Amino acid sequence: MTRTHVPVLAAEVIELGDPGPGDTVVDCTFGAGGHARLIAERIGPAGSLVGIDRDPAAEERFEELAAEVPCASRFVRASYADGLEGLAHEGLEADLVLFDLGVSSMQLDARERGFSYSYDAPLDMRMDPTGGRSAAELVAELEPGRLAQVFRAFGEERHAQRIAREIARRRDRAPIETTGELVEAIEAAVPAPARRAFGAGHPARRAFQALRIAVNDELTELDRALPAAFGLLRPGGRLAAISFHSLEDRRVKRFLAECARGCICPPDFPVCACGREPEAEVLTGRAVAPSPGELADNPRARSGRLRVARKLAIEEAG
Repeated sequence: MTRTHVPVLAAEVIELGDPGPGDTVVDCTFGAGGHARLIAERIGPAGSLVGIDRDPAAEERFEELAAEVPCASRFVRASYADGLEGLAHEGLEADLVLFDLGVSSMQLDARERGFSYSYDAPLDMRMDPTGGRSAAELVAELEPGRLAQVFRAFGEERHAQRIAREIARRRDRAPIETTGELVEAIEAAVPAPARRAFGAGHPARRAFQALRIAVNDELTELDRALPAAFGLLRPGGRLAAISFHSLEDRRVKRFLAECARGCICPPDFPVCACGREPEAEVLTGRAVAPSPGELADNPRARSGRLRVARKLAIEEAG
């Protein structure tokens, strides 16, 4: 297995996720297996590792890792929401469930997958390239208003309307089928001052993020997956999630806060009437960001934010 992949916030995942000998761990976004390898070494021969990924390329990497690590292991080829719901149906209980959300470095660096605005490649962006609509199909099929909505909702793109109009104008002449063609349309639509603004980053970054999220239905998947993951945990088990943009992080933060919430009675009630008890303890008051040392070694980690919660035992909740 290649060792060039550097997992984001790896030390913090191990510290706060606290995998130990004999634990059962579910890595919901196996990717290149960087976190999984570290976890497998911690849980040892008595432990069990389940890797989930919808990308067929991840399955081969998992098989390579499984041959090298000491713990029992198995791979579930599915989206993480489907995979977690399947594990719940089996009755599996976990001590740690980990999400490393978004697109993996391996996917970004595979030019033919079309995730990156840095390379000219087919405009695909599917995490499972064997099914579903590609980004090129979305760009071709969506009405300009709907396309602008995608850019605003999933990319928080200020120039969504201008970009959508430019895409529509160009696709009337010829299909937009490559990442390079899409980048050209975006650069033509974004005003020059915005392109040159300090810290603005690449003008296509937000639009590419938005299309990728839409193609893979990532936010709906996350909304399904978080309760499924929490439901798998044994008392004392931990849910850890690394997010890379605010849309993901807000969902994780809100879900964990809701699990940790107790009484929901109006504040003027003299005594609690709802009987609601917290189900979790949030272990990260603020999201954990990469250290300066990690950023120096791995600039791609800069947007990573880790949140972790521990499922309470009944006696703790009571």
